[in-house]
Amino acid sequence: MIKLDILAIGAHPDDVELGCAGTIAKEISKGKKVGIVDLTRGELGTRGDAKTRDTESNDAAKLLGVEFRENLNFSDCFFANDKEHQLKLVEVIRKYKPDLVICNAIQDRHIDHSKAAKLVTDACFLSGLKKIETACKSISQDPWRPVNVYHYIQWNNNEPNFVVDISDFIKNKLDAVMCYKSQFYNPNDSSEVTPISTKNFLNSIEYRARDLGRLTGVEYAEGFNALRTPIVNHISDLK
Repeated sequence: MIKLDILAIGAHPDDVELGCAGTIAKEISKGKKVGIVDLTRGELGTRGDAKTRDTESNDAAKLLGVEFRENLNFSDCFFANDKEHQLKLVEVIRKYKPDLVICNAIQDRHIDHSKAAKLVTDACFLSGLKKIETACKSISQDPWRPVNVYHYIQWNNNEPNFVVDISDFIKNKLDAVMCYKSQFYNPNDSSEVTPISTKNFLNSIEYRARDLGRLTGVEYAEGFNALRTPIVNHISDLK
């Protein structure tokens, strides 16, 4: 069984790439073990279909070099933060025992994003309660709670609590995003235009990273929110 350093979770395939692919690539380059779990197959998206997005997400996972990518097949737009879905995530957390979990934006345009953020946060807490047992007997029922849960930034310009320098990994991020050919801007694609299929949105992925870098003295950065205040051992660790 793989013990993860980081588990990245997205409500839809491509959420993780848009939100934290640079950070993932950077951590993997340092030898960290990272896995991705998608909650839904994005089957209600205007462009593409579930099968296409399965292929695209697998291509992106291979490019990033993650240990694995799984899909929980929750219902796109209609999954709930309830006992059934919480316990499914508890199974995942106890199976892979991640030190850190990175997941959807706390507040965002798409209703699934904030819903997934709360679902994941709640499941991480519940996973640490020893009296909770899941239906899956093939994994350990020992309690496990990640050290922290961080939320990447998506559509809304949420003000980050901290940023990660991805200057050497911006190409990894952009290449992973462009694995989703059905979703993002392609001048030769005549499919229906959506908010994320415009050239403006595609450009915004890089210029947001560049702007967060500008604000923090590096070339490119990704921003994150934390509901629990992060701690450092020495003030000199902060830059």
